[in-house]
Amino acid sequence: QVQLQESGPGLVKPSQTLSLACTVSGASITNSAYAWSWIRQPPGKGLEWMGLITYDGSTYYSPSLQSRTSISRDTSKNQFSLQLTSVTPEDTAVYYCARRAYSSEDYWGQGTQVTVSS
Repeated sequence: QVQLQESGPGLVKPSQTLSLACTVSGASITNSAYAWSWIRQPPGKGLEWMGLITYDGSTYYSPSLQSRTSISRDTSKNQFSLQLTSVTPEDTAVYYCARRAYSSEDYWGQGTQVTVSS
């Protein structure tokens, strides 16, 4: 069974960098059939796709977030990570990691709340 688990601080100060990790079990992040996404949902708003990393380490980002977003991976831990720089209160959201198969995400983590506040 595929499981994804987000981890990281729940509170980040404005202008700092938000860092989250996603640990995957039941599937390998180097399997060529899949890519691995980060998605967020601000309070009262819809889901926003942030970016993904492919099985070979290539990355793709949402144009609106590209300048502040970085996704990386640690294959030895079967883990991939998100960094979002220069955060503001508008980056407050529930952050999800997910597996992408073909053109949609099929397995999701439970999500982690991140609040940006001083």
